[in-house]
Amino acid sequence: MAVKRAKKTSRPSSGAKKKASKAPANVTKLSTARKKLASKGPAPAAKKKAAASKSTRPAAAKKLVPVVSVVEHALDEMKAVNVKVLAVNKLTDITDTMVIASGNSDRHVRSIADRVVEHAKKAGFRPMGVEGERDGEWVLVDIGDVIVHIMLPKVREFYRLESLWDVSAARREAAEQSA
Repeated sequence: MAVKRAKKTSRPSSGAKKKASKAPANVTKLSTARKKLASKGPAPAAKKKAAASKSTRPAAAKKLVPVVSVVEHALDEMKAVNVKVLAVNKLTDITDTMVIASGNSDRHVRSIADRVVEHAKKAGFRPMGVEGERDGEWVLVDIGDVIVHIMLPKVREFYRLESLWDVSAARREAAEQSA
């Protein structure tokens, strides 16, 4: 049986020259103008903005209050229970403030953590990390100068972070035990 082959259509081979399509003149002028601007670097106004946006420690201290208020608003919105804000800047260098809150269930804890991250991003603070979201018993959200612990009540009672980080509470507890 003979195999019939279809007639070859005239297609240009890969080595053949392709017809150049005519692009509008303003498109090529625009792209060459962009290339020239890109080779010169950013505009002076952009350089000033970049220099101003570099954060230093004093500028980060100014942002501290808004970060805490953003976190508190998110916790309040999601009905977190027993919220405590601890200033730990004199105790450690890793953070300035710790916020400890509880949720009613593991799903509630995860939802609170998601909302804290969402509000922080909207306010312009990039969370550095979120840990423990899979289990949902204890979720830690690191927003740089503020660390947020969201826990189930039984986990919170077991670890007692307030007494660990709150110096005044630790003193009160020590006084109660000695009395």
